[in-house]
Amino acid sequence: MLYAGTVNSAETLFEKLKEKMKMSKGDFTTLGASAHSKEEREENDFYATDPKALEIFLDETGIELRNVWECACGEGHLAKVLDARGLLGRASDLIDRGYGVTESNFYYSSEIWEGDILTNPPYGDAMKFCQHALDCVDEGSKVVMLMRIQFLEGQRRKPFLLANPPKYVYVSSSRLLLAKNAYFVKYNTPSANCYAWYVWEKGFKGETTLRNET
Repeated sequence: MLYAGTVNSAETLFEKLKEKMKMSKGDFTTLGASAHSKEEREENDFYATDPKALEIFLDETGIELRNVWECACGEGHLAKVLDARGLLGRASDLIDRGYGVTESNFYYSSEIWEGDILTNPPYGDAMKFCQHALDCVDEGSKVVMLMRIQFLEGQRRKPFLLANPPKYVYVSSSRLLLAKNAYFVKYNTPSANCYAWYVWEKGFKGETTLRNET
């Protein structure tokens, strides 16, 4: 196991992670800059997630989810996994990619969703996505986001993480496959980035538990 325990701040969490992985902050910076670095990023930040990533997360963590809203569903790679398990309540996206409901910008939603939210958010708007998702759920509901481990660092995100500590951060010990525009045949090499599943439980103010998964 990479690390199992609790930490009392986002800053400490990142330091513990570096220590256990025996990597410097510079290593993380280099790692983060390498994925798709030779190409322009997709205009709407559509990088589809290999469904196996969610299958492994659900199987290994045993996390309990209900009536899940996949709010950046793309072509349904994650939503279909949830649907097959009877967990999907809604799937939507700003862009019509042939799956789910096409609706206006997620940030315009003011409804309180009676369930949990799970997605791989657009990289450029990750923190904004997390904050709005927390605003959209009731106390005790979960917000689950698949994001780079670098989300734990940075002065801009620190206030958000201190005010909204994830209950769990599940770090993937394997490199995950994310494909630009869902072109899995072309982009068939796992990402150079380290990804983690961030689990918020609205109202939680305790210490974050960092765990490792396959």
